[in-house]
Amino acid sequence: MILRTQKIELNPNNKQSTLMSQHAGYARVAFNFALSSFNAGLEVDEWRTYQDIKREFNAVKRDRFPWCDGLSQNASKNAIHNFGDALTRWKSKQNRFPTFRKRSGKCSYQADNGVGTVEVYKKRIKLPKIGWVRMREALRFTGEVSKVVVSKRNGRWFVSILVRCDSSNYTHQPTLFDDKQPIGIDVGINTLATCSNGVKYENPRPLKRYQRKLRRANKALSRKSKGSQNWQKAKKRLGAVHYRIGCIREDTHHKASTAIVKRASAIGIETLNISGLLKNRRLAKALLDSALSGFLTMLKYKADRRRVSITQANRFFASSKTCSNCGHKKTDLTLSDRTYHCTGCGFECDRDLNAAINLCPV
Repeated sequence: MILRTQKIELNPNNKQSTLMSQHAGYARVAFNFALSSFNAGLEVDEWRTYQDIKREFNAVKRDRFPWCDGLSQNASKNAIHNFGDALTRWKSKQNRFPTFRKRSGKCSYQADNGVGTVEVYKKRIKLPKIGWVRMREALRFTGEVSKVVVSKRNGRWFVSILVRCDSSNYTHQPTLFDDKQPIGIDVGINTLATCSNGVKYENPRPLKRYQRKLRRANKALSRKSKGSQNWQKAKKRLGAVHYRIGCIREDTHHKASTAIVKRASAIGIETLNISGLLKNRRLAKALLDSALSGFLTMLKYKADRRRVSITQANRFFASSKTCSNCGHKKTDLTLSDRTYHCTGCGFECDRDLNAAINLCPV
């Protein structure tokens, strides 16, 4: 069984958009109720499971939240289940203790009631209590719909659909090029990816590009009275700038990773210590703007779908300092040296290209 997820933008009408907002609010109320109930249990040395909390919520929801009658109960049930999952991860020290959800925070809810309870047909999806909602594109995968999460970002509604594909009938994406070859990839700040075959993919640096606009939007928000109508409008404009920056970065990563995987028979990448690199105050902002870890993660899952093997070099492998021609290691190489000059054999090459050749799998 293979799991595949696709996030698609929705095109709801005004009534459907209102109903989805109500369901997201219902999920938030149920999650906060579960957290309050669990905290009350801790005060009397009682560990309440999500099953106990769900029974408690179902017993009082009609009286405390009479407006929930017209909504799908999947939203509250899945929210309490998600709270139980958060507690499990907290016990295993995978994340922090869950906190209360704010109305101004993330707007989302899980709409399904198990495998096969949500129907998708071409460019439409049938959500409980909402009906058929138009989608901007069709679902690319075939199989049973296992999980459906509806979310809102910057005034736009999206649906994330998890599909269970039968591994016996599932076919990997076809080979498009006959001249595929091993490729080593060196990632960086100015150049997102430098390949060993000489191809470079530039990094648009969207945060740096929109920094002035972002600063002005933040200043406009700070001048407004918090909670007022003008404050809400300024917050929406600020969110639009952040959304634009994220879209540019994600689009660049998708295009570069797809182009690399289509041409590669095997891929060699470096192991980055992002937390260590972020300690450099001069590079931290540029590194976060590049999102190199996200790019490499995207490259890995796309390579897996096309059955392209990925070799990850050791974290301490000096790919930039090692000569790709003779193997001599240059210890005095600095970040300002953009051209590699080998003192052993006299080889001269672009610094990033030299590192990419060293990372190329044999």
